[in-house]
Amino acid sequence: MLSSIQMLPIPLIAALAVPVYQQAQAPIEQRVKDLVRRMTVEEKARQLDMYAGTEFVDKKLDNTHTAPDAHVLPEALEKALGNVGVGSIHDIYPTAAISNEIQKWVVEHSRLHIPALFIEEGVHGYNGFGETVYPCSINLASTFDLDLAKQTGAQIGAEARSNGVDMILGPVLDVAREPRWGRIEEDFGEDPDLTGAMGAAYIEGMQGETLASDHSCIAEPKHFAGHGSPESGNNTNPVHAGEREFRTIFLRSFEPAVREGHARGIMAAYHEVDGVPCAGNPWLLTEVLRKEWGFQGFVLSDLGAIWELYGRHHVAATEADAARLAISSGVDMQFYDFKHDVFQNALIDGIKTGKLSKAALDQAVSRVLRVKFELGLFDHPYVDESLHARVSRSAEHLATSLRSSRESIVLLKNDKAVLPLSKDLKTIAVIGPNAAVPRMGDYTPSQGVHGISMMDGIEAIVPAGSIRFDQGESIPSAVAIAKGADVVIMGLGEREGISGEGSDRSDLNLPGNQEALLEAVYAVNPNVVLVLQNGRPLTIPWAAEHIPAIVEAWYPGEFGGQAIAETLFGINNPSGKLPISFPRSVGTLPDYYNHDVSKQFRYVDGTGASIFPFGHGLSYTTFAYSNLKASGPQRSNAATPVSVSVDVQNTGKVAGEEVVQLYLRPDTSSVETPARALKAFRRMHLEPGQKETVTFPLGKYELEIWSARKNWEVEAGTYKIWVGGSSAAELRTQIEVPAMP
Repeated sequence: MLSSIQMLPIPLIAALAVPVYQQAQAPIEQRVKDLVRRMTVEEKARQLDMYAGTEFVDKKLDNTHTAPDAHVLPEALEKALGNVGVGSIHDIYPTAAISNEIQKWVVEHSRLHIPALFIEEGVHGYNGFGETVYPCSINLASTFDLDLAKQTGAQIGAEARSNGVDMILGPVLDVAREPRWGRIEEDFGEDPDLTGAMGAAYIEGMQGETLASDHSCIAEPKHFAGHGSPESGNNTNPVHAGEREFRTIFLRSFEPAVREGHARGIMAAYHEVDGVPCAGNPWLLTEVLRKEWGFQGFVLSDLGAIWELYGRHHVAATEADAARLAISSGVDMQFYDFKHDVFQNALIDGIKTGKLSKAALDQAVSRVLRVKFELGLFDHPYVDESLHARVSRSAEHLATSLRSSRESIVLLKNDKAVLPLSKDLKTIAVIGPNAAVPRMGDYTPSQGVHGISMMDGIEAIVPAGSIRFDQGESIPSAVAIAKGADVVIMGLGEREGISGEGSDRSDLNLPGNQEALLEAVYAVNPNVVLVLQNGRPLTIPWAAEHIPAIVEAWYPGEFGGQAIAETLFGINNPSGKLPISFPRSVGTLPDYYNHDVSKQFRYVDGTGASIFPFGHGLSYTTFAYSNLKASGPQRSNAATPVSVSVDVQNTGKVAGEEVVQLYLRPDTSSVETPARALKAFRRMHLEPGQKETVTFPLGKYELEIWSARKNWEVEAGTYKIWVGGSSAAELRTQIEVPAMP
């Protein structure tokens, strides 16, 4: 017997059926395919465009942040979007109520009810009003702590999603080989394996087990690729590297983010490599990213990167040609590059004239829609407005920020155990421009968070009245309070404005009068502890030779001052390790530990060796390494790893944490390889006298090189292995490894 529906005419049955793309239980690929076939060319072009969100509200804190008491302007949404929908909305930092109201308008007014993707910044904390500020990425890298990286990513994602934000523009996975570049603070340092491992862990945390949750966000690694090593240190300048170096260093830092972290976003960089701009590079965005690595997300251009194909690189004759070149090369969404009508009409006209293939357009649209389906936006487009109060600045999040601050502090020098200081010192002189000001770095909310300065932290520990303070603007004034003090704590480094995006430097010296200030204070009182807060390594050869104790704190987040003070007075045992080398001068740049083996360091006026090398970092205890052993595969089998073990013992009197580091180099290979390269590391806690055996498995990924045959191969031969507490590790063994194709 036929049902009442089966008795209806076929066209009416079809009209009553729910479209596949609106069926929550249907496979995502089917939903994407069904939706794309229903879309007009205009709707497709709109999905590849980004709109500024503050134009849709009546009040804002600044040009990118909505005021907490703002209201949505439906007339502005109608004027900008009509019934065509929108790909993404950025620079709004909404409350949950605002994001819900805008999302509701978009879903109800667009013809096919396609939700918007809300995208914001969150490099070291979701950059909204009053959210948790974590230490900068260079701090997180200094911890060498994969669990902490994962936890940090998860918490930033949760705070963002509780506001209705679906995607974070980060982490920055550029290998930082040019310290003059202002964005070093956003990086995980100079090593591709450390960057890759920390980045993958961060992304796994942020994206969670599923994106379709109320606490996970899309992570978007940037800037793909090589952006952290620009010529002359200027942001967006050309990057010079051959394919071997590009694959071995600059791509290697991103690969785990895609293969292991399953990142669903990638940001195409501005710059060119060997004359080919990244935003117009199909080899980079299609052959490597998608075909070799299996990337399933979408590529967003960096702000202006598509325009630069026309206006700076001159590889496109018109703005429209630039837009079409980017989409054809593998970019899927623009970032304010062109006015909306210019960008969208370039794609629409391209389809009409044949200058842009329908396949390329549909592919880009499918990638954007796929992540919207993965986020669950079609089925659950709105956020629970009560969630933010439970998530933002929770006790757990604040504790993680403080933990990261503590773990990231690097003790560079500690002659004669000057540190830790006694809490009973009678007179403590605190001097310098970074002493009484919280330094939290770029991409920190301008309002809503008040950090703890180093001075605040010290005052909370020592007896009242024991501190003399001077900002250091007048050297005679500073010298006067330094005389006779039991200890002088110098708070030096960089302020915001000379570090961060667009703040590139031509030298790396202590800024302003700080070098003269430091030397003058030391001349009257050699009991000096130098505390640096800065976004990049600095050239401090005089301080390294003369100052007895030097602490590197980078930009340690909102609890940075507390963590610094706890470290100075022994409440926190420093355990950070340098993720980037400290050069002797700008004349010795580039300066990174994993240089090719043929590099020389000879100058007529001195050595070019680093002052403090990658991986370096002292503790208030000591660690001994012994019994290094390595065993390898007995046959050519890529699944059989090399196994390396070493005993590590805490030989001091206090508990401490050590980062055990393993470096490797083939003795002979078809191409020149680095003198040594980090291949494994492990952070571990040891009580006084405690000894543990650490074992590292090394598989094909750790052993392979990009060979002269232009393939990833493990070449047969002898491999040297070093294990220790820095890249200068001396404990060494070797192993014979068979070829592994």
